[in-house]
Order: sequence, then structure tokens, then C-alpha cells
Amino acid sequence: MQIETQAIVCAVRSHAEHGAVVRLLTPDHGLQAAYVRGARGRRLRPVLLPGNAVEARLRSRIEEQLAHGEIELTHSRAPLLSEPLPAAAIEWVTALSAAALPEGHPYPRLYQALDGLLGAIESAPSALGWASSLARFELLLLAELGFGLDFDRIAPDTSLPAPRFLQAGGEASWREIIDGLRLTGHHLSRNVLTGRSAALGAARARLVDRLARAGGVI
Repeated sequence: MQIETQAIVCAVRSHAEHGAVVRLLTPDHGLQAAYVRGARGRRLRPVLLPGNAVEARLRSRIEEQLAHGEIELTHSRAPLLSEPLPAAAIEWVTALSAAALPEGHPYPRLYQALDGLLGAIESAPSALGWASSLARFELLLLAELGFGLDFDRIAPDTSLPAPRFLQAGGEASWREIIDGLRLTGHHLSRNVLTGRSAALGAARARLVDRLARAGGVI
């Protein structure tokens, strides 16, 4: 197997003395895992940060074997990781992608949505400019995994409102955004964040609580 592709770094786990297993979301090959030699060294450590855009060359003798990867940075989002809300959002969406998506299944719409969300986090002057995109990304991920929401039945099933922006797009108030995140969070917890990934739910709850406080939604 040989793949050369752009990708978004989603997760990095130390492996052996100096390397790491890196999970990357790609546009045409879905989530890919690869061992990257020297990942914990001075040159690659700032490259292999969740949210960074990279060019990846992945090689393995057979598809079932963990690939070896060579990674080059194309766009760094490291400065955002020093800002509490953007950092928490980036850590959440990349960790969610790494934990929820099966490896090797292409999700081009999710790749585009994640890239767009990260760009919005980077460029928006405040969290209000990207928080609605976060909710829409979660909604899309649910749909891509086969858990699309039937908006005609949401309210009776969950007692949670279904904000219009989730269906129609457009701008949203802080109240609508938090309602939307609570709705997608309910379905993520029920259908996606199970087993070993259940611990991610606590990190997400902290992020939504911080967004609610930022928007004055108690």
C-alpha cells in the first residue's frame, strides 16, 4: 500500500522510544494510522499537533500492516492551542474523529467539514463565529456513521429542541447553538461515545459548558 495525500492530524500516541502512532484524516482514504519515526523529536513534535494540516506519505507491504509515515507540515494551527476555547474545540473534534471513524473508510464530506471548521476556529474573532459549525460538524458525523437525525421526531424522543440552523444553516444565537450542541451531544453519547471512547464525553461536556458561559447561556 502506498498513499500520498493531504491530511489533518487527529491523534498522536507515543510508540517505542522516539516514535508515535499518528492518526490522520484524509480526503479520499478516510482515517489512516501510521507509525512515524522520530515523532517525539524536535523537528516533528510541532508538526504532529492535532488540527495541523500536513502532507503524508504512507507505505506498508500489505494493507493489514501498520503503515510507516513521512509527514510534512503544510499549515500549522499551533498558535490556537494557547487559547483556551479554540484549543478545547480543536482537541475535541480531532479526538472525536480519531475515536469514532473506522479506519480506511473514505468520508470526503467529513474531511471538508473538519477542514472548514478548523479554518473557522482560526479566523473567527470569537467563539460565536465557529460554535455553530461545531454543532453542524457533529450532526454530519452522526449522519455519516448511520445515525442521522429525524428532526420530526427529535423533540418527543429527547425533550430537546431542534434549532433551525441545524437544518437550514445560517447564523444562530448562542441559545440556539447550545441547544444544538446538547442535542448532538445526546445522540453522540447514545450512539458513538461508547466503550473506550466514552471518556471523551466528559471533555466534550466541559467544552459545551465553557461555550455556554462564554455566550451567557446558563
